Amino acid sequence: MNKYVVLYKTEAALQGMSAADMFANTPPEQLEAGMAMWKAWHDSCADAIVDLGAPLDKPVEVKDGVSTPVKSAVSGYSILQAESLAAATDLMKGHPHFFAPGASIEVFECVKIPGM
Repeated sequence: MNKYVVLYKTEAALQGMSAADMFANTPPEQLEAGMAMWKAWHDSCADAIVDLGAPLDKPVEVKDGVSTPVKSAVSGYSILQAESLAAATDLMKGHPHFFAPGASIEVFECVKIPGM
């Protein structure tokens, strides 16, 4: 089995809206429906989920030990395991993240480092 990092991207995050703001500005019934969709997705592929992940916030870029706030479309992550990249991307079909405006998902295969 290989590991895959899934990055969830949204236009709102790129525009600087924090995850906390996104949750605060979502009506409770819509938030509850969204969480139910996430739970259903989780339950449908629980064997593949290594770490469900979390929303991400307050991105900074670090260069030479100095961090600078930046804007990023990345708004969350998950870590999965699957036999192949195709199998990992198949798990994204019908993913609840796609219901967010301007949402997209990137899937990266984790490469094993020789000798580590």
